[in-house]
Amino acid sequence: MTLSKNKKIYFASDQHLGLPNHKDSLVREKNFIKWLNTVKKDAEAIFLLGDLFDFWFEYKKVVPKGFVRVLGKLAEIKDSGIPIYFFVGNHDLWMDDYFEKELDIPVYHSPKEFTINKKIFLIGHGDGLGPGDKGYKRMKKVFTNPISKWLYRWLHPDIGMRLGVYLSTKNKMISGDEDAKFLGEENEWLAQYCKRKLETKHYDYFIFGHRHLPMEIEVGKNSTYINLGDWISHFTYGVFDGKDVELKKNEIKIEPK
Repeated sequence: MTLSKNKKIYFASDQHLGLPNHKDSLVREKNFIKWLNTVKKDAEAIFLLGDLFDFWFEYKKVVPKGFVRVLGKLAEIKDSGIPIYFFVGNHDLWMDDYFEKELDIPVYHSPKEFTINKKIFLIGHGDGLGPGDKGYKRMKKVFTNPISKWLYRWLHPDIGMRLGVYLSTKNKMISGDEDAKFLGEENEWLAQYCKRKLETKHYDYFIFGHRHLPMEIEVGKNSTYINLGDWISHFTYGVFDGKDVELKKNEIKIEPK
């Protein structure tokens, strides 16, 4: 991928729409849409790195109720010719083909390499990577198993959605979430993951979400790990201008009434 003149690449993650209730989530959804309206003016592409929804499950003919504003905006942007790439997070890991069929947005279930303006990126959500967190890693294998998804579909959507929302917010092992506290550069497990990847190949940038903490850590010579933060507390995002990636904060926000 090569950037056109005056164009940029945008990265955002962890909006968790639906959390903690409809009223508060709607404010965040409108804020995120306002940001999308701003960045579409000079976006070469937009990368969404997972947990757009706090819970998402696709039945054969049913998807979760709500979120029409953000889904419509993504469709509009994609139809205008701006590519959008979506990486599932631990809260929307049960995403199937709805985005691909309805919005023409590719969906990735693991980190993927991109070369942009001769810079090599490794991009993903970030859950289950690096050392530790063995309980969640085992749980993720169970949840991503095709048999598990097939069995879950037998639940009526009213029951399945209510159960999924409950587990997403209440069970930390199932959701894979941790308290958003900086662990120090040497203890951040995604930074450790990046350093291990550098043992076999050079990457200029590692872009992840999941940690809900905006951070930028040098993990090797000319190699940087960037975490995008979230849209719950920080409202941060990443932008690549063709040379460097910069973390920025969305300052223009709609306040709750």
